[in-house]
Amino acid sequence: MKRRFGIAWRMGVSLALIGVIASGLTGYWGYGESRKLLRSAAEERLLTATRVLGRQLTVGLGGAAQDVRLIAAHPGTRQLLVSQDAAAVARGQETLAQLFKSMLGTHREYYQMRLIAARQHGLELVRVDRSDGPLLRIEGDDLQEKGHYPYVADTLQLPEGAVYVSRAEINHEVGAHAGLDKPSLQVATPIHGSKGQVLGLIVVNIDLNGLFSQLAADLPSDLSLFLSNGEGDFLIHPDPRQAFAFDRGQRSRVQDSFHGVSELLSDAHERKAQLVTTSAHASAQNGLVAAFVRQPLAGLHSEDDFILGLAQPLSAVLADSAHLGRVNLRIVLAFSALAVFIAVVLARALSRPLEQIVEAIRHFGQGQVVGRLPLHRRDEIGMLAHSIDEMQHQIRGQFAKLAQKQEELDRLAGHDTLTGLPNRRLFFDRLHQALARAKRNHTHLALLYIDLDNFKDINDTLGHAAGDAVLCAVGQRLSQLVREADTVARLGGDEFIVLLDGAEDERATAMVMQRVREALAKPVRYQRTELQCDGSVGMSRYPDDATEVGDLIAAADHAMYTAKAAGRQRIRISAQATDASAGDAGG
Repeated sequence: MKRRFGIAWRMGVSLALIGVIASGLTGYWGYGESRKLLRSAAEERLLTATRVLGRQLTVGLGGAAQDVRLIAAHPGTRQLLVSQDAAAVARGQETLAQLFKSMLGTHREYYQMRLIAARQHGLELVRVDRSDGPLLRIEGDDLQEKGHYPYVADTLQLPEGAVYVSRAEINHEVGAHAGLDKPSLQVATPIHGSKGQVLGLIVVNIDLNGLFSQLAADLPSDLSLFLSNGEGDFLIHPDPRQAFAFDRGQRSRVQDSFHGVSELLSDAHERKAQLVTTSAHASAQNGLVAAFVRQPLAGLHSEDDFILGLAQPLSAVLADSAHLGRVNLRIVLAFSALAVFIAVVLARALSRPLEQIVEAIRHFGQGQVVGRLPLHRRDEIGMLAHSIDEMQHQIRGQFAKLAQKQEELDRLAGHDTLTGLPNRRLFFDRLHQALARAKRNHTHLALLYIDLDNFKDINDTLGHAAGDAVLCAVGQRLSQLVREADTVARLGGDEFIVLLDGAEDERATAMVMQRVREALAKPVRYQRTELQCDGSVGMSRYPDDATEVGDLIAAADHAMYTAKAAGRQRIRISAQATDASAGDAGG
C-alpha cells in the first residue's frame, strides 16, 4: 500500500495537477493578453484609416475649391459679367459652358456648375447640369434667380479668393435635374471687379454620396462609413433611413448610436479630435468597433465641420483571436497530457524541460522574447515546444504585417503623392532635426528655395497633366543633384526646397546651386514637345543668414524673389536692347 501511494506517486500526482493547472492558467492568460493586443492593433488600424479618409475629404474639397478659384480668376469670366456687348456675352457664355462641361465630365461627383450674377436678384448667367442622359446647358427663361439662397448671399460677402462651403443638405432646388433630392454641398467663390466690387460668384454643387463613394472605394468591404455634421446629425449611414433624418423632421444622431462621440461635439476648448468607441446597446456578436474624427475644413469658409467615422464588426476585429484560442487550447491540452504522463513516469527527470516550457510561455504572455525551447525532443514535450514556436511565429507574422501597413501609411502621410518627394510636414521635421544637430555640433547647413517661373503658363496652356509632368521631372532632377544625406521636398504648387546638411564649404554649396539652375533651365519632354520652365533659386545659410527655422526659410524665400526679380529685369533689358537694335536697323 505504501508502495502504491508512496512519495513518488504523490509527487507525480501533485506535479501532474500543478502542470495541468499551470498550463490552463497560462494558456488562458496568454490568450486574454493576445486578444487585447489584437483588438488594440485593429482599433489603431481603423483610426488610421479614418484619419486618412478625412485627409482625402479635405483634399477632395480643396480640389473643388481650386476649380472654382480657377474659373473665377479667368479674365473671360469677369469680362462676361461686365460686358455690354450682346455678341461678346453670348460667346463668353458658350466658352464658359464648355469649360463647365469639361469639369463635370472629369469630376463625377459634380452635378451642377453655375455662374451667378450679383445683380438681377442673383440671376444665373451660365449653368450646366448633370442629368440621366448627356450634360445639359440651361439657357434663356430656364435660368433662375438664386439671390435668396444663403450660399449666394454668404459667398458674395467673402473677400476675393475665399471659398465658401455650405452645410450638407438635401437639394430641393427646382429644376436641379440629377441633383434633385440628393445630399449635396455647394462650393462657391466670389468674383470681384477691377475696382473691388462684387460682380457675381462661381458655384459647383457636389453630390455628397458620390464624393464619398470615390474616397471610400478602396476600403475593405466589411467597413461601414458614417458621416455627420457638427451637431451629430447623420449625413451618410449604412441604413439610408438614418441619413438626413432632420430633412424629414426627425433626429438620428451619431452620439445616440455610439458611446462617447458627444466628446467630439462639445465646446471647442473641451472636445476631442478623434476617438475609438463601440456601438451602443450591442452585444459582442452584432456590435461595432468604430473610429471617429472631427474633420475641419482648413482654409475654407465652411458653415460646419464634419464628423467622419469608420466601423467594423467586433466579430471581424476578434476573428484572429479565434484561431489563437484554438492554438492555445491545443497547447494547454498537450501540456496537461504530457505533465500527467511525465509526472507518473519520471517527474524529477522531466522537471527541467517542463520548467523551461512554462518560463517560455510566461515570457510570451508578457510580450517578451520567447526563451529557448526544447525543439530537439521527439516526444510530447517537443510537440508542445513546436506548438509554442508556431504560435510565436504566427503572431510575429501578424504584427510584422501590421507594422508594414503602418509604415506605408506613414510614408503616404509624409510624402507628396505626385512627385514622391517629402512633403511640407516631413521636410520641416527633418529641418528641425538638422538645425538642432548643427547648433549642437557648431556646423553649417543651407536651404535652396526654388520657384518655377513659367509653370502657370504651362498649366494654363497645356493643362494640369503637362504641369504634373514638369513637377515630376523637376523633382527627379533635384533628387539626383544632392547627396543621400540631403533632403529635396515639394512645399506645394510649383515650389521646391532643398536642405543641404553639413554645408561647410561655401564653394561646394554654390556649385550645387549652379547645378540646380542648370537643371531647371533644361527643357522637359512632354508629348513630343519640349517645355521650357526655368526657375528662380534663393539660398540661405545657417548661421550666416538666420539661426531659426522660420527665419532661414524666410531668408531663402526672400533671396529667391530677389533672384526672380533680377531675372525679370534682365529679360526687360534684353528686350529693350533687341528693340533698340531693330530700330537702328530700320533707320
